Amino acid sequence: MLCAISGEQPQVPVASRKSGHVFEKRLIEDYISQHGTDPVNGEELTTDDLIELKTTRAVNPRPPTLTSIPSLLSAFQNEWDAIALETYTLKQQLAQTRQELSTALYEYDAALRVIARLQAERGEARDALSQVTVGAVAENGDEMEVDVPEELPQEIAAKVEATQTELSKTRRKRPVPEGWATADTIESFDSVQTTEAIYPGARALAINSTGAIVIVGGTEGVAGIYSLIEKKVIQALKVGGGSVTSALWWNSRPVVATSTGAIKVFEDVPSSSEGLQLGSHAGAVTAIALHPSGDILASVGVDKVYRLYDLTTMKVVSRILTDSELSCGEFHPDGHLFAAGSKGGQIRLYDVTSGEVAATFEGEGPIQALSFSENGIWLASASRGQTGVSVWDLRKAAVIHQVEIGSQVISAKWDYTGQFLAVAGPGCVAVQQYAKSSKKWSEPFRKAISAVSLTWGANAQSLVALTEEGALNVLGATS
Repeated sequence: MLCAISGEQPQVPVASRKSGHVFEKRLIEDYISQHGTDPVNGEELTTDDLIELKTTRAVNPRPPTLTSIPSLLSAFQNEWDAIALETYTLKQQLAQTRQELSTALYEYDAALRVIARLQAERGEARDALSQVTVGAVAENGDEMEVDVPEELPQEIAAKVEATQTELSKTRRKRPVPEGWATADTIESFDSVQTTEAIYPGARALAINSTGAIVIVGGTEGVAGIYSLIEKKVIQALKVGGGSVTSALWWNSRPVVATSTGAIKVFEDVPSSSEGLQLGSHAGAVTAIALHPSGDILASVGVDKVYRLYDLTTMKVVSRILTDSELSCGEFHPDGHLFAAGSKGGQIRLYDVTSGEVAATFEGEGPIQALSFSENGIWLASASRGQTGVSVWDLRKAAVIHQVEIGSQVISAKWDYTGQFLAVAGPGCVAVQQYAKSSKKWSEPFRKAISAVSLTWGANAQSLVALTEEGALNVLGATS
């Protein structure tokens, strides 16, 4: 008797009631558990339909090749030859794999060398390009500016000096404006208004003097004016290609900068006219700032250039070439200094009139946010990847306070009175307060809100945060 499945003599034979064939019991039971049918005729079959057969257990004889010592030695020799051949084959495959790995490592090393050479050539090309100023400037939009001087024209320098003289006399005596937020007000902050994503991926935010409308700039050349009162976009800005990297208000006129190097000044809101373009950078503009006089604009970019523009004539009036990509910039409250943060981790203070470096501070990494206090002696800076904000004393050229929020800091803003410092990042939004009377720092507000940009509302009665999704979250007093 032979098993109908294996074709061998069964150890425990059973017969099927449906087909009458003999099977090895363990094989037919496995087949029934999987298929539930007879493997011969396909009829439904269960284990109850199996009949166990009684037979004499057969003893399988040894193979004739293993019945003597010479045959056993021959079998061992055959096994040894097979193992030796397999070992030789494995050695051949190992040698081939080593050769392929060596070739792959050589190609990888060559690719790294090519990448390094291309990066060096790109850096040299950027340096060469940054030294050539070709700006699409002008009142008619066609005039070109070449060989822009590094020092300011005399009339612009006189305006800077006059502004400094006027503001420095009254800066320390300025009273806190009536109706300004207090620590108790900020302690009661909570989300009072949230929006849907206005422009996904937006990173630029600027609020006007009334605190009623904001500029929100996103990717793919989109930007808009959002009304916090009407809760909608009231005007779209045609900024061209690239993403919006920075924005501000020049009186009632929006000014935006893009990753393509363009800076556009628009008419008063609302307006349907396209913005006037100032001279462009040879690469992305990373930040723009307005001088306290209200007539001078500064811009910095990845082309390692810091520029000044006369907004009354819409022309470039100064160009300063640096040795590192610039990531952010801010004017001193008196307007005589301009702070520029670099990807190399340095903060340089430039004399606005002469263009010379007045001081240099070393940060803890690429600088991505700067903010001057209105007291004129403190500068807040945030470095990429750091969980705190450094507060520098310009007189001591040293950090006098470190604001820790426990997560990465992206944005930092002083309020007008210089007593509140708001910081924001993917983890939270927090406000630090410095009390002159006790000369101590405290933290009246902290909330787990993700933000990539932050700005104070009117009279510091609110904070407007731009979230990672491109939505707005307005924080204000709830009591």
